[in-house]
Amino acid sequence: MEIATFAGGCFWHMQTVFSKIPGVISTIVGYSGGHIHNPTYEQVRTGTTGHAESVQIVFNPHIVTYAKLLEIFFSN
Repeated sequence: MEIATFAGGCFWHMQTVFSKIPGVISTIVGYSGGHIHNPTYEQVRTGTTGHAESVQIVFNPHIVTYAKLLEIFFSN
């Protein structure tokens, strides 16, 4: 298994898209970057914390490649 993390846009949308891909084992959403420890959604939404909404994906590279996940990320 391998892990990929993508940030940008709405993490719920990204999670929905990636969770439907064959070879994706699990997804988890959260925030990356930023300068506040354990920010709330309301804080991140203001755009002042430096965080990005992110999705971490555990995937089987024998079924779906990292390159394919990148293609999906940039097309959504």
